[in-house]
Amino acid sequence: MTQLSVTDSTPQSPPRLLAGKKRVLASAFAGTTIEWYDFYLYGTAAALIFDVQFFPSGSELGSRLAAFATLAVGFFARPLGGIIAGHLGDRLGRKALLVVSLLSMGTASTLIGLVPNFATIGWWAAVSLVVLRIVQGLSAGAEWGGSALLSVEHAPARRRGLFGSFTQIGSAAGMLLATSAFFLVQKLLPSDQFESFGWRIPFLASAVLVALALWIRLGVSDAPEFQELKDSGEVAQSPLREVITAYPRVLLVTIGLRLAQNSVFYLITVYMLSYLSENRGDSTSGVTAVMIASAIGLFTGPVWGWASDRLGRRLVTIGGLIGIAVFGWVFFAFLDAGPLSFLPIVVILGMNLAHDAVYGPQAAWFAEQFPIEVRYSGVNMGYQLGTVIGGGIMPMVAALLYVAGGHSPWLICGYLTLLCVLSLIAAAAAKDPARRLARSAAGTITTNTGDTR
Repeated sequence: MTQLSVTDSTPQSPPRLLAGKKRVLASAFAGTTIEWYDFYLYGTAAALIFDVQFFPSGSELGSRLAAFATLAVGFFARPLGGIIAGHLGDRLGRKALLVVSLLSMGTASTLIGLVPNFATIGWWAAVSLVVLRIVQGLSAGAEWGGSALLSVEHAPARRRGLFGSFTQIGSAAGMLLATSAFFLVQKLLPSDQFESFGWRIPFLASAVLVALALWIRLGVSDAPEFQELKDSGEVAQSPLREVITAYPRVLLVTIGLRLAQNSVFYLITVYMLSYLSENRGDSTSGVTAVMIASAIGLFTGPVWGWASDRLGRRLVTIGGLIGIAVFGWVFFAFLDAGPLSFLPIVVILGMNLAHDAVYGPQAAWFAEQFPIEVRYSGVNMGYQLGTVIGGGIMPMVAALLYVAGGHSPWLICGYLTLLCVLSLIAAAAAKDPARRLARSAAGTITTNTGDTR
């Protein structure tokens, strides 16, 4: 079966080919930005407003858990979306599935902005919210794998980490847009107007953003590597079954690589907001800190992707995982007693140094684990299952562990450390062709003064 080539014999690209690669990177960035903008809007709203609007109860904890549970529903739907998209994407192509995922995500998010609240239609409001969250989950499950593969398969062999990072920074850009949208409406509207209708505005804005991303995405095509496979008629007939039966170890490795990274992300971007609101009476400092870190992530994501091309995916990832394990303990100690004016610095350390070191190389590293015949299915399944276990349930698990720990976060920190250990084991087991390429390039450069890259 065809693996991603470990050599780079790509000649100098003519202007048209270079323009095509730029369009692919723009598509990866724009499409995933809008997808994650929509997906993360829900997380921010779940932490700030959905408990009051859709899940009123006699218990503040009960309402918060209900809101976080609907957040988790979207994550549980992601593997199914990934499985469906992976099967079709390995047989029909990456681009077609990406267009569908973008349209379905935008439609669901716009409708969330129109759903009446509990006071208007009772529990039908919660039911409608859950259904639309499931659609969001299915769409997100289809998006990441297709976008990552489209960018990585178009990349020169020694630039896969950098190219793949454009899919990854779409996550940071989407989070930046989502937090900025809520930040603006909170600042511009009185609290009663924000609770009444202001929170809906960011969801309704999705329709305009999706139209823009769709225009960019329609201008790209599948990579020549996949087109050749498709034209040969050798596409896998049952790629999902082949992944499970022929590549179970690789699948477990990709799942493991997601656990710690995705968990710390949702601790920072979702759980922190409600934690600060409950323990420090502050509902804006967390949003501001996440917004700043997301903006910086637009730069640190490609830096870490580039670093993984030079140093190897494993070395960069292990450094990030160790950073996450340490960060969890420092983070909650700061949230309990630290001056919140310094919160952006703490969040930057966790997000842009530790988290992004793991996340930036992921698109390339996951793609390098699977052969092209089953790559979409394998990458999607590993990524999405790891997302459910690592991030999807994290806000809810953290809320429960906080209570179980006597209203102390030590159990949350211990749980995050355990996930880091599991991810470290996966990183040690994953193959790392980028490391071989980097060594090969270094050896060639020492014997040849020409630019061999």
